[in-house]
Amino acid sequence: MRFTDTLPIPSAEALAHSEQLKAIIGQEIQAQGGQISFHHFMQMALYEPGLGYYVAGLHKIGATGDFVTAPEISALFSQCIAHQCAQILSELPNSSILELGAGSGRMAAEILLGLEQQECLPEHYFILDLSPDLQTRQWTTINQYAPHLLHKVQWLTSLPTEPLRGVMLGNEVLDAMPVELFTVNKQGIVSVQVSVADDQFAFTDGQTKAAEYIQTLLPTDLALPYTSEFNPALAAWIHSLAEHLETGAILLIDYGYERSDYYHPERSQGTLLCHYQHRVHNHPLIYPGLQDLTASVDFTAVAEAGVDAGLQLAGYTTQAAFLAGCGLEDLFLAALNQQPQASYQLAQQIRTLSLPSEMGERFKVIALTKEFTTPLLGFRLGDRQHRL
Repeated sequence: MRFTDTLPIPSAEALAHSEQLKAIIGQEIQAQGGQISFHHFMQMALYEPGLGYYVAGLHKIGATGDFVTAPEISALFSQCIAHQCAQILSELPNSSILELGAGSGRMAAEILLGLEQQECLPEHYFILDLSPDLQTRQWTTINQYAPHLLHKVQWLTSLPTEPLRGVMLGNEVLDAMPVELFTVNKQGIVSVQVSVADDQFAFTDGQTKAAEYIQTLLPTDLALPYTSEFNPALAAWIHSLAEHLETGAILLIDYGYERSDYYHPERSQGTLLCHYQHRVHNHPLIYPGLQDLTASVDFTAVAEAGVDAGLQLAGYTTQAAFLAGCGLEDLFLAALNQQPQASYQLAQQIRTLSLPSEMGERFKVIALTKEFTTPLLGFRLGDRQHRL
């Protein structure tokens, strides 16, 4: 993945797809008086039925897509997650796993295989995913790697009606939630809006109803102008998960920062990024429906939302520390014994998952629990709750 302003030109078919979505967003802008919030734009670009990036039939994950996630990099990642899940499931009879947005399905397959080895399979492995295309890909992946466990998997398009006992799991889910952009200038805090100019989307300033809340996020020593973002739906989303969890843990893995680092004075352009065919760039208004739009996670906000929803903050640490706590070294040695010819590839996978310059420090893991007080395995080597 590399940062660039030079992007591949989409195919004619892809451009036609994007133009369809562009027209619908343009109609919405006109209907709303000439501009919409960036949050509204991002919601449509990613989730507009049949056309949005995450719900249309486009390849997004892996070598032929736009980005690669940890489960695609190494099975060792998912095996570590399986160890953490096993600890929780073993204490909760008749419990299940709910994976939020399962990507290609690779993590689900590896977790089920890992839990089978530990004789700790869940009652059900629910996958909540709104994309029919991704649901099909997930079924194919699980059928390829763990066909005998496919009967455990059930796909959902909304949270289960019966409260869950067990684990709710989300890897790179929070970064895909639409954010609100704002700018602080000499006039105060303004909302970043999207309008149409010369048949192209453009940024404009607008009034914000969230100025008082935004002020609580920011340090006092900002050099102006200062642009950043926040997730307006985060608290309601966490509260909904809490309502649907009877007992167990919510485990969220994503890239992000504690609030003091997220809104650091030097981070004056925010964290919003675009991913297109393994290029990273900062032009979110082009190619709607063809590129991923993401923002880093404010983990302090996640923790606050969890506590407000009646959950307990049970752990927060880096991905490197979490994987180590879940037995990454032993899993690596076992894999070396089974595949000595793959020693270089396995070592590279460990580096990517764990090194500070790769995913090890940038990615964090947070756990929120309900009626579950056992210290969690993944946080035993270094809990950073105090930094939130």
